[in-house]
Amino acid sequence: MTELHPTKGRLLIAEPSILNDRSFNRSVILLTEHNKTGSVGFILNKPMKYSVSDLVPEINCDFTIYNGGPVSQENLYFIHNIPHLIPNSIKIASGIYWGGDFESVSDLLINKKITQSDIRFFLGYSGWEANQLSKELTDDSSWLVTENKYSNILTTNASIWKNKLMEFGGKYQIWANAPKNPSLN
Repeated sequence: MTELHPTKGRLLIAEPSILNDRSFNRSVILLTEHNKTGSVGFILNKPMKYSVSDLVPEINCDFTIYNGGPVSQENLYFIHNIPHLIPNSIKIASGIYWGGDFESVSDLLINKKITQSDIRFFLGYSGWEANQLSKELTDDSSWLVTENKYSNILTTNASIWKNKLMEFGGKYQIWANAPKNPSLN
């Protein structure tokens, strides 16, 4: 397996060894930024019990909110694939964008002009200071880095972590099928 470096648009797959970290255990993170000052990403596979209308009552929308990570959990973030409808979007990679004008998003949701396959919302984000992620990759072996080969990353579900480990094969296949609580094995 070729070892990849973290880059904007790639996925971070939590190593099975991250068992006691509630935020990142079994997480898959889309990196939305990675540069010399640090890294930012969103956990893709941790749905919460909230919908958009729970957090923004004036928007009648039942789209699920995801736990994006432990940083700034009082803020709502979003990634999407519709930059032509959301001004000021930041390109992450081909076909995937971060943020943009929330008033436009609000109007699109109210008028039911977008679907859940167009946008995903997060409370909080995952963030690393300069060199912190590199240290976690080399010293701690906390993450695997892989290309995002999904045609629409917004339609992935909670099983993405298991599916990615199965792709890595070998020792990872055992962990992919292990229960969330290894003591139940």
